[in-house]
Amino acid sequence: MHSNHLLLEEPIRMASILEPSKASFFPTMTKIVGTLGPNSRSVQVISACLTAGMSVARFDFSWGSPDYHQETLENLKIAVKSTKKLCAVMLDTAGPEVLVVNRSEKSISLQEDGFVILTPNQELEASSELLPINYDGLSKVVKKGDTLFLGQYLFTGSETTSVWLEVSEVKGDDVVCVVKNSATLVGTMYTLHAAEIHIDLPTLTEKDKEIIATWGVKNKIDFLSLSHARHAEDVRQARQFLSKLGDLNQTQIFAKIESVEGLTNFDEILQEADGIILARGNLGLDLPPEKVFLFQKTALYRCNMAGKPAVLTRVVDSMTNNLRPTRAEATDVANAVLDGSDAILLGAETLRGLYPVETVSTVSRICAESEKVFNQDLYFKKAVKHIGEPMSHLESIASSAVRAAIKVKASVIICFTSSGRAARLIAKYRPTMPVISVVVPRLKTDQLRWSLSGAFEARQSLIIRGLFPVLADPQHLADSNNATNESVLKAALDHGKSAGIIKAHDRVVVCQKVGDASVVKIIELED
Repeated sequence: MHSNHLLLEEPIRMASILEPSKASFFPTMTKIVGTLGPNSRSVQVISACLTAGMSVARFDFSWGSPDYHQETLENLKIAVKSTKKLCAVMLDTAGPEVLVVNRSEKSISLQEDGFVILTPNQELEASSELLPINYDGLSKVVKKGDTLFLGQYLFTGSETTSVWLEVSEVKGDDVVCVVKNSATLVGTMYTLHAAEIHIDLPTLTEKDKEIIATWGVKNKIDFLSLSHARHAEDVRQARQFLSKLGDLNQTQIFAKIESVEGLTNFDEILQEADGIILARGNLGLDLPPEKVFLFQKTALYRCNMAGKPAVLTRVVDSMTNNLRPTRAEATDVANAVLDGSDAILLGAETLRGLYPVETVSTVSRICAESEKVFNQDLYFKKAVKHIGEPMSHLESIASSAVRAAIKVKASVIICFTSSGRAARLIAKYRPTMPVISVVVPRLKTDQLRWSLSGAFEARQSLIIRGLFPVLADPQHLADSNNATNESVLKAALDHGKSAGIIKAHDRVVVCQKVGDASVVKIIELED
């Protein structure tokens, strides 16, 4: 009977489950995005995270100063050099966040069945009876019975540091709420999430723009995580803003879906964005619990078929304080891989968690095991069927390269690319072997100066499942002659051999341009 799910059809021997996993040059094909912060900003910890499998570093600007994040980034650069592991940089915007302001910094205790007033008057002092917020429009958009969530680490699932409120009545600009669970709020800022309620604030705030135009430009960020993306227009406006900031016109925009509004407009947002982040923390508050899995599977499938990377959040929350994930979390990570995730994003687990390195390592191992039973054959057929006929030239080449690699049991696919598009298309078909993307620099000019492209394209591969970039020697520019292509291929094969990815008698599938034609060829290595 033909399988209709993404697990291998061959039955798995129970005894084989206990066999130790074989070591691999790449810890996992699925990528890991780590959020750097208080417990993960030293050179030593970042180096260990890179070695364990982290390939994208996320800088969350909903907290911390630009100087603080800059110090962390400088440590990341040192770690990259010492480990020789490439790492991309993602800037995560704060977005239209509604915050409770606690200037006194005293902890605030809220008791179940008590009442608390949310007021836009930020001059008042925060207390267990009154909480000032930075948004004066809340009273205009909520009504009796609406649900609000409040806390510093709002979505960890801990009921002692976050509180669930129900709107009791609206009095002028103030909102009176019933406290549904006892909690203690600590710190200077708490986030407020209004379930299924539109907050009339811009998705890219003025503060976000300032951070991007200064910190982002200075550090040539690879990815912009656009928090609270609600419409395709949000992505278009962000792209228009980036296009005016020099090198950032190459920065990829990942739309963060974290509300029912973003879910409703998902298809249009996917079309505009370079990738999607499924922020299950916030989204899990907007959606009924029984609907979260359905959104996850549907959204990941659409991202896969569109050939755009999908990143999943909130998988091992318990590892923020514990050395091991729960059984449910371990299964959740595996299902994320089987559902088609390109990357797993770790937030609090690495930001302030007690075990950032162990978390990256554990998630990496679970992903690697899941990839072994991913039904690539079924996935390939679905992807080809979705594209339909006639295929575009590049799509045909990419699918042919993957099919050939699987048929001959190639150890790797090597793809030569300057824009990165050909390599991304190959990775879209989820080959069982790694795709080494040899990014060939391209000389470009703005009429004032000459520059080489390639670094952005190489680092942006680091969020795509199964794609591993290598930046070619600038001496071998794109559009060079055939002899140059062969010398670059030899250099790529030598690199693979020295790294232990390729060995004698392995078969390698190569996808490259020869003149105006794209060619797929199979090479069998000699001793």
